[in-house]
Amino acid sequence: MRSAPVLSKGLLVGALALLASACATTGQNRSPETAEMPEPPPPVAAEDGFDEAEVIAAAEGVFGKGAEGLAKLIEDIVNDRGRPNAYIVGREGSGAVGVGLRYGAGTLYHRVEGNREVHWSGPSIGFDVGGDANRVFTLIYGLYDTEDLFRRYPAVEGKVYVVGGFTANYLQRENVAVVPVKLGVGWRVGANVGYLKFSKRRNIVPF
Repeated sequence: MRSAPVLSKGLLVGALALLASACATTGQNRSPETAEMPEPPPPVAAEDGFDEAEVIAAAEGVFGKGAEGLAKLIEDIVNDRGRPNAYIVGREGSGAVGVGLRYGAGTLYHRVEGNREVHWSGPSIGFDVGGDANRVFTLIYGLYDTEDLFRRYPAVEGKVYVVGGFTANYLQRENVAVVPVKLGVGWRVGANVGYLKFSKRRNIVPF
Protein backbone atom coordinates (compact mmCIF):
# COMPACT_ATOMS: atom_id res chain seq x y z
CA MET A 1 0.00 0.00 0.00
CA ARG A 2 1.23 3.45 -0.81
CA SER A 3 2.12 5.59 2.18
CA ALA A 4 0.02 8.67 2.92
CA PRO A 5 1.28 11.90 1.29
CA VAL A 6 3.47 14.21 3.39
CA LEU A 7 1.54 17.19 4.71
CA SER A 8 2.83 20.73 4.36
CA LYS A 9 2.53 23.11 7.29
CA GLY A 10 -0.34 24.92 5.59
CA LEU A 11 -2.22 21.68 4.96
CA LEU A 12 -1.70 20.61 8.59
CA VAL A 13 -3.28 23.86 9.76
CA GLY A 14 -6.14 23.39 7.31
CA ALA A 15 -6.62 19.81 8.47
CA LEU A 16 -6.87 20.95 12.08
CA ALA A 17 -9.49 23.55 11.19
CA LEU A 18 -11.54 21.17 9.07
CA LEU A 19 -11.47 18.41 11.66
CA ALA A 20 -12.41 20.82 14.44
CA SER A 21 -15.37 21.98 12.34
CA ALA A 22 -16.45 18.38 11.65
CA CYS A 23 -16.24 17.48 15.32
CA ALA A 24 -18.31 20.51 16.26
CA THR A 25 -20.96 19.55 13.72
CA THR A 26 -21.27 15.99 14.95
CA GLY A 27 -21.13 16.84 18.65
CA GLN A 28 -17.70 15.30 19.23
CA ASN A 29 -16.46 18.44 20.99
CA ARG A 30 -18.43 17.46 24.09
CA SER A 31 -16.72 15.72 26.97
CA PRO A 32 -17.37 11.99 27.54
CA GLU A 33 -19.15 12.85 30.79
CA THR A 34 -21.80 14.96 29.08
CA ALA A 35 -22.03 13.47 25.57
CA GLU A 36 -25.19 11.51 24.83
CA MET A 37 -24.76 8.07 23.35
CA PRO A 38 -26.66 7.65 20.05
CA GLU A 39 -29.39 5.08 19.76
CA PRO A 40 -28.11 1.74 18.38
CA PRO A 41 -29.21 0.66 14.90
CA PRO A 42 -32.52 -1.24 14.75
CA PRO A 43 -32.35 -5.05 15.14
CA VAL A 44 -31.48 -7.04 12.03
CA ALA A 45 -33.79 -9.88 11.03
CA ALA A 46 -32.07 -13.27 11.19
CA GLU A 47 -32.48 -13.86 7.45
CA ASP A 48 -30.88 -10.46 6.67
CA GLY A 49 -27.90 -10.64 9.04
CA PHE A 50 -24.73 -12.73 9.35
CA ASP A 51 -24.74 -15.02 12.37
CA GLU A 52 -21.85 -15.23 14.84
CA ALA A 53 -20.28 -18.30 13.22
CA GLU A 54 -20.28 -16.64 9.78
CA VAL A 55 -18.73 -13.46 11.19
CA ILE A 56 -16.00 -15.37 13.05
CA ALA A 57 -15.18 -17.41 9.94
CA ALA A 58 -14.89 -14.23 7.84
CA ALA A 59 -12.73 -12.53 10.49
CA GLU A 60 -10.45 -15.57 10.71
CA GLY A 61 -9.98 -15.28 6.96
CA VAL A 62 -8.45 -11.86 7.64
CA PHE A 63 -6.42 -12.47 10.81
CA GLY A 64 -5.82 -16.23 10.67
CA LYS A 65 -7.78 -19.20 11.95
CA GLY A 66 -7.75 -19.49 15.73
CA ALA A 67 -6.27 -16.01 16.27
CA GLU A 68 -6.15 -15.58 20.04
CA GLY A 69 -8.91 -13.32 21.36
CA LEU A 70 -10.66 -12.83 18.01
CA ALA A 71 -13.63 -15.14 18.62
CA LYS A 72 -14.22 -13.60 22.07
CA LEU A 73 -14.13 -10.09 20.63
CA ILE A 74 -16.64 -10.98 17.89
CA GLU A 75 -18.85 -12.68 20.48
CA ASP A 76 -18.81 -9.55 22.66
CA ILE A 77 -19.74 -7.30 19.73
CA VAL A 78 -22.52 -9.58 18.46
CA ASN A 79 -23.94 -9.99 21.97
CA ASP A 80 -23.94 -6.21 22.38
CA ARG A 81 -24.99 -5.10 18.88
CA GLY A 82 -26.72 -8.13 17.34
CA ARG A 83 -26.23 -9.55 13.84
CA PRO A 84 -24.40 -7.31 11.34
CA ASN A 85 -25.97 -7.19 7.90
CA ALA A 86 -22.67 -6.34 6.17
CA TYR A 87 -18.93 -6.44 6.73
CA ILE A 88 -15.76 -5.19 5.04
CA VAL A 89 -12.52 -7.10 4.51
CA GLY A 90 -9.56 -4.90 3.59
CA ARG A 91 -6.24 -3.25 4.37
CA GLU A 92 -5.27 0.21 5.50
CA GLY A 93 -2.22 2.32 6.23
CA SER A 94 -1.89 5.30 8.52
CA GLY A 95 0.67 7.74 9.79
CA ALA A 96 0.70 10.63 12.22
CA VAL A 97 2.79 13.41 13.67
CA GLY A 98 0.13 15.12 15.79
CA VAL A 99 -2.17 15.27 12.76
CA GLY A 100 -2.76 11.82 11.30
CA LEU A 101 -4.11 10.43 8.05
CA ARG A 102 -5.62 7.01 7.36
CA TYR A 103 -6.28 5.34 3.98
CA GLY A 104 -7.84 1.96 3.28
CA ALA A 105 -9.52 -0.18 0.64
CA GLY A 106 -11.37 -3.46 0.61
CA THR A 107 -14.51 -5.37 -0.32
CA LEU A 108 -17.94 -4.81 1.20
CA TYR A 109 -19.97 -8.00 1.70
CA HIS A 110 -23.69 -7.26 2.08
CA ARG A 111 -26.18 -9.95 3.05
CA VAL A 112 -28.75 -8.85 0.45
CA GLU A 113 -27.01 -6.65 -2.13
CA GLY A 114 -23.84 -8.71 -2.60
CA ASN A 115 -20.24 -7.46 -2.86
CA ARG A 116 -18.66 -4.20 -3.99
CA GLU A 117 -15.34 -2.38 -3.74
CA VAL A 118 -15.05 0.37 -1.10
CA HIS A 119 -12.41 2.86 0.02
CA TRP A 120 -12.07 4.86 3.21
CA SER A 121 -9.94 7.65 4.63
CA GLY A 122 -9.94 10.02 7.54
CA PRO A 123 -7.93 12.53 9.57
CA SER A 124 -7.17 12.46 13.28
CA ILE A 125 -5.76 14.84 15.86
CA GLY A 126 -3.95 13.63 18.96
CA PHE A 127 -0.58 12.63 20.36
CA ASP A 128 0.28 9.97 17.76
CA VAL A 129 3.73 9.70 16.20
CA GLY A 130 4.52 6.93 13.74
CA GLY A 131 2.73 4.80 11.19
CA ASP A 132 1.32 1.35 10.57
CA ALA A 133 -0.21 -0.93 7.95
CA ASN A 134 -2.96 -3.33 8.91
CA ARG A 135 -5.53 -5.82 7.80
CA VAL A 136 -8.99 -4.65 8.83
CA PHE A 137 -12.29 -6.44 9.39
CA THR A 138 -15.26 -4.08 9.82
CA LEU A 139 -18.73 -5.11 10.99
CA ILE A 140 -21.60 -2.94 9.76
CA TYR A 141 -25.07 -2.54 11.24
CA GLY A 142 -28.25 -0.96 9.86
CA LEU A 143 -26.98 -0.78 6.27
CA TYR A 144 -30.12 -1.64 4.31
CA ASP A 145 -28.99 0.31 1.22
CA THR A 146 -25.26 0.10 0.47
CA GLU A 147 -25.33 3.65 -0.90
CA ASP A 148 -25.88 4.84 2.68
CA LEU A 149 -22.35 3.71 3.60
CA PHE A 150 -20.66 6.51 1.66
CA ARG A 151 -20.42 9.35 4.19
CA ARG A 152 -18.53 10.35 7.35
CA TYR A 153 -18.71 8.38 10.60
CA PRO A 154 -17.58 10.06 13.83
CA ALA A 155 -16.33 7.93 16.71
CA VAL A 156 -18.82 7.24 19.49
CA GLU A 157 -17.30 8.29 22.79
CA GLY A 158 -16.67 5.52 25.27
CA LYS A 159 -17.42 2.61 22.90
CA VAL A 160 -14.20 0.63 22.56
CA TYR A 161 -13.95 -3.17 22.71
CA VAL A 162 -10.59 -4.67 23.73
CA VAL A 163 -9.83 -8.41 23.90
CA GLY A 164 -6.26 -9.66 23.84
CA GLY A 165 -4.39 -7.93 21.05
CA PHE A 166 -7.59 -7.03 19.19
CA THR A 167 -9.35 -3.70 19.45
CA ALA A 168 -12.61 -2.48 17.92
CA ASN A 169 -14.05 1.01 18.11
CA TYR A 170 -17.66 1.97 17.46
CA LEU A 171 -18.64 4.66 14.92
CA GLN A 172 -22.16 5.70 13.97
CA ARG A 173 -24.01 8.04 11.62
CA GLU A 174 -27.79 8.06 12.04
CA ASN A 175 -28.93 4.39 11.87
CA VAL A 176 -25.77 3.01 10.29
CA ALA A 177 -22.95 1.86 12.59
CA VAL A 178 -19.50 0.54 11.69
CA VAL A 179 -17.16 -1.38 14.01
CA PRO A 180 -13.61 -1.72 12.61
CA VAL A 181 -11.67 -4.62 14.18
CA LYS A 182 -7.86 -4.33 14.16
CA LEU A 183 -4.94 -6.17 15.68
CA GLY A 184 -2.28 -4.69 17.94
CA VAL A 185 -0.64 -1.51 16.64
CA GLY A 186 -3.42 -0.92 14.14
CA TRP A 187 -5.34 1.16 16.68
CA ARG A 188 -4.09 3.65 19.26
CA VAL A 189 -6.72 3.76 22.00
CA GLY A 190 -7.34 7.20 23.44
CA ALA A 191 -4.53 8.78 21.43
CA ASN A 192 -6.56 10.66 18.84
CA VAL A 193 -9.97 11.83 17.72
CA GLY A 194 -11.32 11.94 14.20
CA TYR A 195 -13.75 10.36 11.78
CA LEU A 196 -13.86 7.80 8.99
CA LYS A 197 -15.19 8.59 5.51
CA PHE A 198 -16.18 5.85 3.05
CA SER A 199 -16.11 6.43 -0.71
CA LYS A 200 -16.53 4.51 -3.97
CA ARG A 201 -13.11 5.59 -5.26
CA ARG A 202 -9.75 6.35 -3.66
CA ASN A 203 -9.48 9.92 -2.42
CA ILE A 204 -6.07 11.50 -1.81
CA VAL A 205 -7.62 14.31 0.25
CA PRO A 206 -9.31 12.59 3.23
CA PHE A 207 -11.81 15.35 4.04
